[in-house]
Amino acid sequence: MSVAAKPTTQPSVITVALIGNPNTGKSSLFSALAGIHQRVGNYPGVTVEKKIGQMTVQGQAVELIDLPGTYSLSARSPDEMIAVDVLLGRVTDVALPDLVLCIVDASNLPRNLYLASQLLELGLPTIVVVNMMDLADRKGLRINIPLLQQRLGVPVIVTQAHRRVGITELRAALVRVAREPVITRPSPLPAVLRDEVQRLSDWITAAGHQPLPRYWLERLVLDVGGGLESSPELQRRVGLSGEMHAARDRMEQAGLSLPAAEAMARYDWVGRVLEGVVEEPLQTPADWSARLDRVLTHRIWGTLAFVLVMIVIFQAVFSGAAPAMDGVEWLVGGLGNLVGSWLPTGPLRDLVVNGIVAGVGAVLIFLPQILLLFFFVAILEDCGYLARTAYLMDRIMVQLGLSGKSFIPLLSSFACAVPGIMATRTIENRRDRLLTILIAPLMSCSARLPVYTLFIGAFIPARDYLGGWMGLQGLTLVLMYSVGIVAAVVISWILGRTVVRGETPPFVMELPRYTVPSPRVVLMRVVESGWSFVRRAGTLILATSVVVWALSYYPRGIVDANPSGGMTSAAADADLAARHMRESYLGRLGQWIEPAVRPLGWDWRIGCAVLASFPAREVVISTLGVLYQVGEDADAGSAPLRERLRTATWEDTGERVFGVPVALSVMVFFALCAQCVSTLAVIRRETDSWRWPLFTFVYMTTLAYLGALAAYQVAFRLGW
Repeated sequence: MSVAAKPTTQPSVITVALIGNPNTGKSSLFSALAGIHQRVGNYPGVTVEKKIGQMTVQGQAVELIDLPGTYSLSARSPDEMIAVDVLLGRVTDVALPDLVLCIVDASNLPRNLYLASQLLELGLPTIVVVNMMDLADRKGLRINIPLLQQRLGVPVIVTQAHRRVGITELRAALVRVAREPVITRPSPLPAVLRDEVQRLSDWITAAGHQPLPRYWLERLVLDVGGGLESSPELQRRVGLSGEMHAARDRMEQAGLSLPAAEAMARYDWVGRVLEGVVEEPLQTPADWSARLDRVLTHRIWGTLAFVLVMIVIFQAVFSGAAPAMDGVEWLVGGLGNLVGSWLPTGPLRDLVVNGIVAGVGAVLIFLPQILLLFFFVAILEDCGYLARTAYLMDRIMVQLGLSGKSFIPLLSSFACAVPGIMATRTIENRRDRLLTILIAPLMSCSARLPVYTLFIGAFIPARDYLGGWMGLQGLTLVLMYSVGIVAAVVISWILGRTVVRGETPPFVMELPRYTVPSPRVVLMRVVESGWSFVRRAGTLILATSVVVWALSYYPRGIVDANPSGGMTSAAADADLAARHMRESYLGRLGQWIEPAVRPLGWDWRIGCAVLASFPAREVVISTLGVLYQVGEDADAGSAPLRERLRTATWEDTGERVFGVPVALSVMVFFALCAQCVSTLAVIRRETDSWRWPLFTFVYMTTLAYLGALAAYQVAFRLGW
């Protein structure tokens, strides 16, 4: 071993990268260290999630980078490539780490130390964190930590991240180790491979190219078709590709099999390191995790258990959050009334009450559902059951070109697409995650239900079949939910072969052991998800709400404020509001698009209501209430609004506007449209790009228009 000199000046911020195999508790350790001081984004140019945390240790600022889980630095997937890029300093907006935390599973050291052997060659200060020691104890394993530390030549710290055991010791070691000299270790790879790497390095220097780190060269030689080999900066080095292939040919002629050479060398090194370090029990303890899996992963019993769990979660998100959402709505309404009482009548009062306060309500109304969903997801993930649900549902989801992990986000989207899309963070494969995000808004969320309720109650006859067990109105509601599901199946199939092209990867997952969820970890993930939504998506939702308010409020002063004769005060107010809406910019826009929506059976008032519902789908109800002079307090069960819709006529012909064809047209449109800025804002947030929310809005609006057109024309021609 040799010691490399460290810079004499210390950075103002120490950058620490966390890396480890999947299911080693890396994310729990990150949360335990960073607490709520963390932010989520995407790495430049890709949809791979970037998690950054901050903390202060002994007055020193520390930035934590939670790298994607990986079994090896032989990068193949975008997630693995990002981990390698960060560790090699190839990511523009992330500093080269001053320290690496390699998290390993105490109950499976032989496999986990393979990654550690690669990390130790990078020349970066490293701490090996032996996590989940409680699982090793349950398996009867005894680990000699001092001997392991001596063999590895780096600090080894024992933790139980979900219980915060060992966190204090780890925090204290971070700054100390980051400032210590770096020890360069000899590579365990065969001598013939090391010679070829040196020869390649000499060729690069002789060719006048910029020198490359030795580890880069090792990866270039070893990883045939790997991510580094195709990187643009290496492609610019003329002749390098030929030299790499020549080096590989020489190694094969020397009897070195490249696919197995590194694995054999590193596992041989791991065996030497662990000799005498791990003491296994003479008799293996009963594995209750395997016993549970015999039931919970069984094709029949496991599926029944899964259905029961999903019913509980779905009911909680769909109905359990309702009281809290009603409470938020009541508080926002009370705040609007209170603030309104302080301000004189006029534009400022209307802006504050109906623009800003209502916009804040449009953001906060989703919080109960988001918090509840992520509470359950965090528990399922922390206890190990989430991986089992993915395994069970993979057989079904693979038919859509997705994986089993897409099921819970899609199911959650029936309550609300916002938390459903955020739940796609549990999907590691970026193609599957993006495809799930793009079809999640097609699930009929709770915001569409008021639209269905209003039009089914007003226009679908209350006929019963099968002795009262089945009704036409209920069948229509089922049909509306089915429209979204069928559309999602078709769109998933199309997008998976065009826009989000790629084969669904084989479903390979290591099932983690069952553990008792940590209340602190669960709480941290719930708080992080809620704050992330409010901070990032909330600003866009609020801004859109204010813009729609302005379009519906201005211009003022062009409508005669005198009520028509004989009207009551309430009727006069409703009439004035309707006339204001008609002459507003939003009303004019509705009249301008009437020729485009007339083939759907809509007049300008329906078009105007659809435009106004962009901040939230259910706003269409109150907008129709204003336009039809019932008042903005009208809801889905409003009898006066239903009656006004039944008697509404076209202004130019006097014929009835609404009927079964128009009702079906409106409902199908809302079943398929993207009339929800909150959903689009979260898509922007989760993909870190405007491309995908714009694509979602365009394809869903086009699909909704065509669906509504077909529904109206077919129903009209059938004489319904």
